[in-house]
Amino acid sequence: MTFERNYMAPKALLSVSDKTGIIPFAKALCQVHGFELISSGGTAKAIEDAGLPVTRVADYTDSPEILGGRVKTIHPRIHGGILAKREDQTHTDDLEKANIHPIDLVVVNLYPFSETVANPKVQWDKAIENIDIGGPAMVRAAAKNHAFVTILTRPEQYERFLKAIENGLDNLTYLFRQQLALEAFEHTASYDIAISQWMAKNIQPKSSPWLQALPLKQVLRYGENPHQKASWFSISDQGWGAAIQVQGKDLSTNNLIDLEAALLTVQEFGYDDSEGDSSIKPAAVVVKHTNPCGVATNEDLSVALHQALNADSVSSFGGIVALNKRVDKNSAIELKKLFLECVVSPGFSAEALEILSEKTNLRLLKISSTALNNREQKHIRSILGGLLIQDQDNEVINSTSWKLVTRREPNIKEQKDLIFAWKLVKHVHSNAIVVASSGRSLGIGAGQMNRVGSAKIALEAAGKEAKNAVLASDGFLPFSDTVRLANSYGITAIVQPGGSIRDKESINACDELGLAMLLTGRRHFLH
Repeated sequence: MTFERNYMAPKALLSVSDKTGIIPFAKALCQVHGFELISSGGTAKAIEDAGLPVTRVADYTDSPEILGGRVKTIHPRIHGGILAKREDQTHTDDLEKANIHPIDLVVVNLYPFSETVANPKVQWDKAIENIDIGGPAMVRAAAKNHAFVTILTRPEQYERFLKAIENGLDNLTYLFRQQLALEAFEHTASYDIAISQWMAKNIQPKSSPWLQALPLKQVLRYGENPHQKASWFSISDQGWGAAIQVQGKDLSTNNLIDLEAALLTVQEFGYDDSEGDSSIKPAAVVVKHTNPCGVATNEDLSVALHQALNADSVSSFGGIVALNKRVDKNSAIELKKLFLECVVSPGFSAEALEILSEKTNLRLLKISSTALNNREQKHIRSILGGLLIQDQDNEVINSTSWKLVTRREPNIKEQKDLIFAWKLVKHVHSNAIVVASSGRSLGIGAGQMNRVGSAKIALEAAGKEAKNAVLASDGFLPFSDTVRLANSYGITAIVQPGGSIRDKESINACDELGLAMLLTGRRHFLH
């Protein structure tokens, strides 16, 4: 039959699984505030049994429920009434042509999926039937159109809503509806996560439960080694999920891990996707097996890239490059000279893409600064049966807080080099030592079991260029051995965290040998 509508009354659509408080709420809506109630299934019956006037959805839409109740509210008269923009003439014309009245309030909570699957003996078919379809569609529609529609998803919200309309429905503020829309999207998001986690547990019982909340982006060819399976889960608009691959083969597990290390390192020197920020000096980073092997800054990006690639040309072969400026023609010519796995930057000029297109397997990735807004993001690592979660080591370096502990002060050039080296050493796996001069790395020692071992590697790599260069250490120097070794290569200034009860031994060695030393008060172990 066709329902005769009262076009003057505001419309409320009620369809709830949790019926807590729904009857007094419905009573207040229709008897105090003049709402016309529309409902379906068990909610409609409960309202009818309470003696309140209600129109069943099937009568409202002139379309009976089908498929055993699987299809009830998915109908143009429902979703058209929810989604229509009241101030859009084309929308109001469409409503009038289709004899659809706007729906002002949607009150929906979803089938009790989580409660159903909490029973470990629940049957697959029963769980599937408790996946709500029409409910989330109405919730999302109302939340999307929150400029005109109010969405309630929890009984705890009923009193808040009634208080807000004490002086009339028109007194509802946009911010009030906006907050409820946020709560609605959180409600449907958690509902979908519960479903995906349950399905993954039953279909892929060996998968890690903490990964099931993230969408699967790609099944990778293999993990760190060919015998290891691997998958990439990522949020589409954040980090690597937002990166655009403009050329090259599919990314591998090792590519992504190395790209992460390279990008985090180059960000220390700023990241310019505006293509015109003169305050950000061009920087280039080359990474191999998660450790930087060459880093340089220069007023010319191509020069910085050349210096970074040649800081350790043997290790650069097959490496990952990160740049903090758009790749131009001259930089592309530099990149073309050497076999590389990946290049990531804020962008590529048309000339650069043409030059690099000849290296068809080279993976080129573009990622914007907005996707890298990760200051508040936590660093998460899995261990057997659990997770380790910590803050990112991404504090902005404040060299003015560093403490001079030697008789000799570093000169202006040394000060600049010490800041550069300190920015870099935090991205080298501990024990870490960096030798640098004039805005470029000369030698990097990483991952050794003792600090003097890392220092030997870095200083030997720097060779004769270590003369008048500086050295940075990610951890304190409790002995004089690293200082004396550095001095033998011509190092003139050292920066380190300090904090050892034996700091005086390395400080005294610096004073004896005429070196300058600064203490940062910050350790940067990277495991």
